[in-house]
Parts: sequence; C-alpha cells; structure tokens
Amino acid sequence: MTFRIFRNSFCIGLCVLVVSTLLSIATLYSHNVEQVYSDLASEAEGIVQGLELSGEVYFTGYHPRNRVTHIASDGTVLYDSVADASTMDNHLDRQEISDALQTGHGQSAHYSHTLTQKTHNYALLCADGTVLRVSCTADSVFKIPVSMLPTILWVIILTLALSAALSSRMARQISRPINELDLDHPDLSTEYKELAPLVDRLREQNLTIHRQIEELSLRQREFSAITDNMSEGFLLIDNRAGILSSNTSAMQLLNAPDKDSLRNLRQLNCPEELTRCANAALAGRRTEVTMPSGDHTICFIASPVVSSGQVTGAVIMVMDITEREQRETLRREFSANVSHELKTPLTSISGFAELMKAGMVPPDKVSEFAGDIYDESRRLIALVDDIIKLSGLDEDSPAFEPESVELYSLSSEILESLRPIADKRGISLRLTGESAEIKGVRQILSEMIYNLCDNAIKYNNDGGSVVVNVRRSDSNTILNVTDTGIGIPYAHQARVFERFYRVDKSHSKEIGGTGLGLSIVKHGAQYHNARTELKSEPGKGTSISVIF
Repeated sequence: MTFRIFRNSFCIGLCVLVVSTLLSIATLYSHNVEQVYSDLASEAEGIVQGLELSGEVYFTGYHPRNRVTHIASDGTVLYDSVADASTMDNHLDRQEISDALQTGHGQSAHYSHTLTQKTHNYALLCADGTVLRVSCTADSVFKIPVSMLPTILWVIILTLALSAALSSRMARQISRPINELDLDHPDLSTEYKELAPLVDRLREQNLTIHRQIEELSLRQREFSAITDNMSEGFLLIDNRAGILSSNTSAMQLLNAPDKDSLRNLRQLNCPEELTRCANAALAGRRTEVTMPSGDHTICFIASPVVSSGQVTGAVIMVMDITEREQRETLRREFSANVSHELKTPLTSISGFAELMKAGMVPPDKVSEFAGDIYDESRRLIALVDDIIKLSGLDEDSPAFEPESVELYSLSSEILESLRPIADKRGISLRLTGESAEIKGVRQILSEMIYNLCDNAIKYNNDGGSVVVNVRRSDSNTILNVTDTGIGIPYAHQARVFERFYRVDKSHSKEIGGTGLGLSIVKHGAQYHNARTELKSEPGKGTSISVIF
C-alpha cells in the first residue's frame, strides 16, 4: 500500500508539473506576443509622424530596427526596408493592410515551418491614405521551451526530487497508523478518524472469532473428555487413511507410544486386520473384524463417513472384547454342562420309570426303584434351584433387599441345620470368633455359608472336623470355613469357583452335589463387594475365607 500511495502521489506531482509548465509557457508566449505588437505599434507611430513631417525623404538614411514597408491605398508597395519595392506583389489582400484601411490599424502573424519562427505585422493608416507596416520575427511557441530547456530540466529534476521525497514521506505517514494497528486489540488512533469504520469492523470480527474459538475449544474439550474416557479405542481417519483424531484407549490397544506417532494407518505397523477394515470403510462398506492379540481379543468396527454422496473418511472403533468372548465361552460351557447335568438324572428317572411301566421290576424292588427316582428328582430340583440362584446373582435381582445381618448367629443356625448330616460321618462342627454385623442380603449370605459348610462336610474324611470362624480385622469382617478333608490339588485351585467344575467327577457323583456350590459363593461375594481367598493342601484340608 505504501508503494501505491507513493506512486499515486508522485504521478499527481508529475501531472501538476507538466500542466503548470505548459500553462507557464502559454502565458509567457501570450505576454511576449502582446509585447511584440506593442513595440511594433510604438515604432509605427513614430515612423508615421516622421513621414508626415518629412515625406518619403524620411526613409533616406533611416535604418529601422524592424522591417518597414510603405504601401499605397491601392496595395502598391512604395517602400520596403528589406526588399526592392518594385519587385514586390500587391499587398492589398494582406490581412493587416485590409484592416488598417478599414479601421486605421491592423495586425497579423505568419508562421514559418522552415524557420520555426513567426512573423508579426502591424499596419497603421497614415493621414494621406497610405499604410505603414512594421514587421518583425519572433520565436514560435515550440521554440520557447527549447530555448528554456536547461532551466526547465533543472526545475523538473528538482520538482520531481521534492515530489518523490514528499510522496514517500506522506506514504509512510499515511500507512504507519495502519501498519501499527493492533489487529487483536484495535484502538482508534486520534490521528486518523477515517479508520473508525475499519477499527469497529475489526472489533466485531475479533469478538465473533473469539466466541467461535471458545465454542470450538469447549466442544473440543468435551469431545476429548468423552473419547479419552472411553474404554473403547476411537480413530477418525480421512479418505487417505490419515489419522485426524484418536484417544488414549486406541493408542494402548494399538501399542502406539503417543498420538504423534499415529499419523497414517498405512504408514504405521498396524495389524493387517485394521488396515483391511479401514480400506473397506473408505470404500463405503461398514466392516467388523475380530483378531486375537496375545491373551486378548480385539474387535475393529469401521463405518464410512459420507458427505454430499462422497466418502470423506471413516470412524473406527477398537474394542477389547476379551471379556465378551470369555462370557460367550462360559455361556457355551454352561449350556453344555447344564444339558449334561440335567440329562443324567432325567435319563435315570426315565429308565427307572420305563422298567416299572413295562412290569420288569419285581414287587420287592419297586420301593427301591421309587427311591432312586426320588433321589434323582431331588438332585434335579437342587440343580434347578442352584441355577436359579446363580441367575439371580448374575442379574443383580432387585428382589434382594439389603439389611443388617449378624454373621455369627447366622453361621450358628446353618451349622445346626447341617449337624445331622455331619453326625452320620462322625464329623465335628465348631463355631468360633465373635459377633459381626454387616449390611447384606440374608438369603444370599445364608446360601454362601451353607454351600461352604456343606462342601466342607461332603469332601471331608470320616471323623474329621469343620471349623467356622467369624471375626473382625481392621475395617474388614472375615468369614472363614476350614475342614480337614481331602484338599484340592494345586493345579485345580484356580478353577474350583467355576460353574460345574469338579476336581474328581467320579468322587463328586458319589457324594452328590450340583457343581455350583462354590460358584454361588463367588457370585454372592461379588454381590456384596467382598473377595474370596482359598488355601488348600491335598490330604490335609481346605480353608476358604470371605472378606467383607
């Protein structure tokens, strides 16, 4: 802008200089012409007076400064100071002669292209009717600037230099307030009030931009807070697989050191499944791919982002579905185990009933067969009851109402209910510890203690012992059941809380049970935000603690 101001100011100065020079030359030339005619008129009047006094003799010995011509009233040249009068043409048709005969005086000018000079003529009417003409030559209007060229050149140079200096200074002064204007905090300078609309406009735009930036920042923070707290990985890519946004979970699941390393999926050492999934999404297809990753299972879900009918990118979710896969595996195992556990008693019941229906059972054996059917039915009912209990614990059934439960007295009640079974095998039951009250569901706690004590009796040796201990330790309440039974081999201790898991299936079938007892204990503990601990040594016994 400074150059444009300088250029325009300089051009204006140059134009003014040219115009003023032309006007000066024209004025000077006009003044010069007037002066020439005035001088010619004075000289003509003096000569006319001399002719009136002396006649033609006046020209004898006279040396005029300018050319003098004496012309008769009929146009005949009587005398000429330069040429031979007898050889000259008739001058009656000359403009200055004609005007002088009519008005008493006349003047004219004749331009010579060859000499680039102008001849000025002035004619004056004498008293005897003749006309006296005085002529002189003067420089033309084109020759005047040529003669003044050195002076004009110096004037032009000085004027242009001064104009350039002033234009440059003016350009800097005009542009300085604009260049020094603080665009972030515009303040109107008192030097240029004309900048007020610009400053107001800048203020409005700054406020608008500031509000938009704050809104975008807020949305960005909200988006980052949401995505960074997602357990699922999140990737947003453009149509060239360049990563536009990602969260912490994505970096962890992809084993990327930081977000700066996540620039382009095709340039990273990404799993082939992820690249294939992204390419399919960029081709316009929603794709889901699952892949194993060490002990985990990762699932990629990619959906295309479409704008104006064109795929502009893709959103990729990276999820660790290990738990879901494990649950699905457990569900399949559970279904298979339930089917097996239900089929076994039902097969027995069906077989006994079929024999009795066909009359193949002797009368003295009918009671025995009926007892077997009853036992298998009870086993089936117990299995169904345990499954229902586990389902209720899995679903956090709202039917359970927490209350204050005294564990010591509840344990005493359960031991008394199991004492007849223990007495048959000579197993002693003993309760130790102190009174301890917790907040929980009495029915679930009763099932937990019952299953722990029932297992301690079932898997004990004849004549053994079961000790139930309730105590407080710091802020915890501990329920411990210890037996002197067969113990659990170390290889199986990590799995005994799984559903239907049995260490020795043949032995378990002999002593009964559904294989769900410890699973009920585990889920009941989880329901109460408690944890379980198991210590066992084969041949010496088992100790299971529930820590509330």
